[in-house]
Amino acid sequence: MRNKQKTYTKTGMLAHFLKGCTRFFVFTILASLLVTVFEMLIPQVIRQTVDAVIGEEEMNAPAVVVRWFTRLGGAAYFRENLWIIAVIIIVMAALLALVIYLRGISASVSAERLQQNIREDLFSHIEKLPFSWHQENKTGDIIQRCTSDAERVRTFVSEQMIEIIRIVIMVAMSLAFMMSMNVKLTLLAAIAVPIVIVYSVVFHGKIGAGFEKCDENEGVLSTIAQENLTGVRVVRAFGREEFERERFEKQNVYYTGLWVNLMKLMSVFWGVSDLIGGLQILLMLVLGSVFCVQGQLSAGEFIAFLSYNGMLIWPVRQLGRVISEMSKAGVSIDRIRYIMNSPLEEDKPDAVSKEVTDRAVKGDIVFDHVSFGYEKDQEVLKEISCTVKAGTTLGILGSTGSGKSTLMLLLNRLYEVPEGSGRITVGGVDIADMKAEDLRTNIGMVLQEPFLFSRTVGENIGIRDRQMPLDEIRKAAKIACVDETITDFKKGYDTIVGERGVTLSGGQKQRTAIARMLTQKAPIMIFDDSLSAVDAETDAKIRAQLHESLGKSTVILISHRVTTLMQADKVIVMDKGRIVEEGTPEELKTAGGLYQKIYDIQLSFSESEA
Repeated sequence: MRNKQKTYTKTGMLAHFLKGCTRFFVFTILASLLVTVFEMLIPQVIRQTVDAVIGEEEMNAPAVVVRWFTRLGGAAYFRENLWIIAVIIIVMAALLALVIYLRGISASVSAERLQQNIREDLFSHIEKLPFSWHQENKTGDIIQRCTSDAERVRTFVSEQMIEIIRIVIMVAMSLAFMMSMNVKLTLLAAIAVPIVIVYSVVFHGKIGAGFEKCDENEGVLSTIAQENLTGVRVVRAFGREEFERERFEKQNVYYTGLWVNLMKLMSVFWGVSDLIGGLQILLMLVLGSVFCVQGQLSAGEFIAFLSYNGMLIWPVRQLGRVISEMSKAGVSIDRIRYIMNSPLEEDKPDAVSKEVTDRAVKGDIVFDHVSFGYEKDQEVLKEISCTVKAGTTLGILGSTGSGKSTLMLLLNRLYEVPEGSGRITVGGVDIADMKAEDLRTNIGMVLQEPFLFSRTVGENIGIRDRQMPLDEIRKAAKIACVDETITDFKKGYDTIVGERGVTLSGGQKQRTAIARMLTQKAPIMIFDDSLSAVDAETDAKIRAQLHESLGKSTVILISHRVTTLMQADKVIVMDKGRIVEEGTPEELKTAGGLYQKIYDIQLSFSESEA
């Protein structure tokens, strides 16, 4: 069945990530609304206290409040018992604190669940992307998108988006209460609102462009660090510490400069925003005092008006800051969306069943006029035609860049054969018609530079089955001539392999990888120059063990050593993407071609060493 590839818009992707935590966000928004209501009511209580209890004015409040106020004894009673009003304010403040606490818990839960969804969905999607996509995108940049950018999206959705809703509610309610007290002063106060919003929108684009450049260069910096940490052996071996340090510092200085310039821009933005807010508050204080002197505003209304004005201008100012943060979030959302919208590896909708694939992989492998290039108009393979009989061993010899490994990557469908560029069949079935997972389950591969995980040696060998018995693991290790080496370790098969296998030598890593592949018991086994790091004697032992244990498996051996290919049933010699020789080892070593040249050079070199 074809993988359903979904293309996400920004809002669509956020909605996808919010699945399972929407109710917490809804509760957070409702709690924010309730918090705003309490914050709006407290100034009204103070206003009525100043005007109708301490002062002599009529209570200007809803009818139900006036009736309750009168029934309890009116202004005279509350004037003698001001503690009741104090208790009311304390209770309202306590309820406000409780709602804020519940809102905080809900916001935290929703934020962490959102982050969990983002991480899991990104990782799952990346795992299913084609091998070619991973080759085109740098690891450091991918990691940064999955960490820094994911965190920024979480912050935007869980904090800034809710803050925008809260600000809108607060501004609307503040204006409503202010209008109920003095329309003229409210209109004057509201003039600053569109000024701050327009000003923020203008800066939004500039800040977004600056942040995008910073984000991209953070990815470059992460890539340099990641490469140096994983390639520390090479750096040390070639004495490149100073060069790599200078390279890192150069990028770091450039990256820091970008942030400094962005911070200067944002400082101007925040400074002007604060200035506008401060001037508006000062203006309201002066005009409000004048209105009080003229009798257009009571003392209680003036106090309440200033409180609501603070709830108006500072949230509007905060809205400006949120808009600037949205610039950052928008860039991060696009960077994550790039991953989520990258096409997944797809099988044909009418792909053959697993049973058909399992039968086919036991048949002949046929490369039928296969051509391929990683880049357009630059072919690495040119019209390759070759048949590997089931249960036989094919040796492939060729110089670096001749296309040997590329041929195997195509067989394993890590790259697809372009339409019209030939085809590869196994057991008469085109591998393009098979499900990639079913095909790869039946092909074991050992690369020249094998990858080992930071786990125990035993876990690395038995990686395909967590419950694999130690006896089965050791059996594979013995065939790969690595069991004795492992048992000599202090912790044996429980020895932890360092990151990328750095605690093992090159030969030990290759033999461990061979053992891992052997546990797969695949009907097709590929050894891509996987004995290059072992000595000739160990190479011979491993080849002898493999010859006895592989049984009916079809084996493809890629090697620069002629001796490694001596037991192959057939050898092909590749040069510049073409097959230039083909035959048995005995035939080729006297055919006068490239194979014989390499054979004579390596044979004479071995004799001189002896």
